[in-house]
Formats: sequence, C-alpha cells, structure tokens
Amino acid sequence: MFYYLSQYLRVQAEGTQWANTLSPLRVFNYITFRSAGAAITALVLSWWLGPRVIAWLKELKFGQNYADKAEEGGGMVARVLSKKGTPTMGGILIVTAMDLSGLLWAQWNELVVLTLLSLIVLAGLGFYDDYAKITKQNNLGTTSVIKLSVQTLLAAFIGIYLWRLPATSKLITQINVPFYKYPVLTGAGIIGIIITILAIVGSSNAVNLTDGLDGLAIGCTLIVVTPFLVFTYIAGNFNFANYLQVPFVPGAGELTVFCSAMFGAALGFLWYNCHPAQVFMGDTGSLALGGAFGIIAVLIHQPFILLIAGGVFVAEAVSVMIQRSWFKITKRTRGQGQRVFLMAPLHHHFEKKGWYESQVVTRFYILCILCAVVALSTLKLR
Repeated sequence: MFYYLSQYLRVQAEGTQWANTLSPLRVFNYITFRSAGAAITALVLSWWLGPRVIAWLKELKFGQNYADKAEEGGGMVARVLSKKGTPTMGGILIVTAMDLSGLLWAQWNELVVLTLLSLIVLAGLGFYDDYAKITKQNNLGTTSVIKLSVQTLLAAFIGIYLWRLPATSKLITQINVPFYKYPVLTGAGIIGIIITILAIVGSSNAVNLTDGLDGLAIGCTLIVVTPFLVFTYIAGNFNFANYLQVPFVPGAGELTVFCSAMFGAALGFLWYNCHPAQVFMGDTGSLALGGAFGIIAVLIHQPFILLIAGGVFVAEAVSVMIQRSWFKITKRTRGQGQRVFLMAPLHHHFEKKGWYESQVVTRFYILCILCAVVALSTLKLR
C-alpha cells in the first residue's frame, strides 16, 4: 500500500513545484527499505497488540486448561512450572502482524497474494484445532485426517496453480536441489506437485510438532526465516541470481518483504512467549508459520532447502515418525510396543533426560543457527 501511495503522489507531483519535495519517496522502490519497514511495523504491532490479545484470550477463557503431553507423560524432573492455564491461540497475533505488515509494505503480485492468503487458511485451520482442544479440554483437538486433508488440498491448489500459470510453471516442472546449479529434472509436473505438497504439508506439521516448549518454535522460526530473507532477495534479483547461478523468479523479491514481516512478528511474539510464557501460539500460529516456510521455498524454486535450513524442525518431525513406527512394528512383532526415544517429539526426550526447559530451547537455537549457516553456504558451494 505504501509503495502504491508513494508512486501515486510522485506521479501527481510530476512537473509541479512539489516534484523535488516528494522525490525522497523513491526509497519505496527499494525492496531493502520496504523490508526494513515491514520488520519494524510487524514488531511494533506485536508489542502493541500483545497485551491486548493476551487479555482478550484470557477473557474468552481460551487457555490451555489441561496438562500438555509432556506433563501427562510424567517424569519431567527439570520442569519447574506447569503450562496449564496459559492462554493459547496467540498465533492470531503473529498472523495479524505479518499480514498487515505485508499488505502495507509489499508490492502485491501473485506470489505475495498467494502466500498471504495461504497464511490465513492455515491459521484458520489451526484456530479450529485449538478451539477443539479448548472445548474438549484435552490435547487431542481435531482429527489428523481433517488437518492433513486441508493442508494437502491447499498445497495441491498452490502446485496446480503455479503449474498452469505460464510465468511460474517452471517452479513445478523443473526440480532443483541444493549444492547443484542445474535442474536435476525437467518437465516433471506431477513430481513437482508431489514435492510441493510434501514441502508445504511437511513444513507446516514440523513446526507444529516443535511448538512444545516456551520460545522454542518461535525462536527457531526467527532463525530459519533469516536465510530465507537472503534467498528470496537473491531469487528476485536477476544479477545476483545469475552470478550465484540460482533460479531467478520474477517478483520473488517481494517475498523478502513478507519474510521481514515474519521476522518482526516472530521477534515481537518471542517477547511474550519466552520462558515463562505469557501466551502460546498454538496450532493457529505453528501451522501457519510452517506452511509459510514451505510455500516460500516452493515459490523461490528451492523446496529442498527446507531440509537444511529447517533442520531442527525436520529432526522433531522425524523423531515422531520413528517413535510411532517403531512402536507399532514392535507391538505387532513382539507383542509389546517399544520406544526409541524416551518421549517424542525430540525436545521432550531431552526433558525426560533431565535437561531444563531453558537448556533444551537454547541448545536447539544453537543447532538451528548451524543449520541456517549451512543453508546459506549452498549459495556458493555448487
């Protein structure tokens, strides 16, 4: 909106005495300036809306009035405070700050609109799941079938839409992998759609599984979005993309503004979500943030970069898959289910081992930073 307003004012002032006065509005042409504006706006919105949203959630009694999975499992010798009673659905704050900042500072092209709308859809799905948990007063929420169906349909729509649009069809039909400068497959429409679905659905659920300790998911989001700021800017700049031999995607630079809004919103939410948390993001936030990572990765033609940049999220998701699979296999073959980890997702395993919550979170941050650095190294190691 600010970009279009600045353009309108400059056009109207052209040839008048106001032309020189309004010439500084040219800064709105620069993605870097608008990205900084989006980050600051999202941060300020989060700080300003935070106490109001928390109070509103408490008034509506939208709190976690049940023991979480870790507390139900017992054995949390290092956990000092219970999560019970803390307001949830704080993802409303994150998504609101991101969407408003994105709308204010970005140029509205297909990529930005697709991302912003998808964010709202996934936040709505998460809100429905959180509401189900609150009304049932347990941690089950809605069924996994419903969640996976909505996520898959959304991801399939995005994949097919990009495939059918001539300007973006290569995002689906050409398959790129990190550390390699040329597409490993071309004309692979069906495979591209499958990868798109796996990237969006997998990322959405991986962040959701990571959201189990104060500040863990949002802090990791803050770290992971940092390399995406670089990737989106390079993908949208022909000269940089050509020099680094990465796919050039016209209009992808505007996703840098969106990533900046995510950065600011995450930083602002961490203010209230750090230990001891005043509010949880809930599925409202985690499904939306995770899905946003998957969508952005697809839109800049780098879906596999998620496996590296989001290494902590991947480890959390894989730990759950291993735990469930091994339990079912051993129950069927040995008559009694056995576990690989003390508890899944992975962060609860370390809690069971006696790590303090703050230790788990800080150490996962460190691992997340290492993953982000490796992801950035793929730009030169090709």
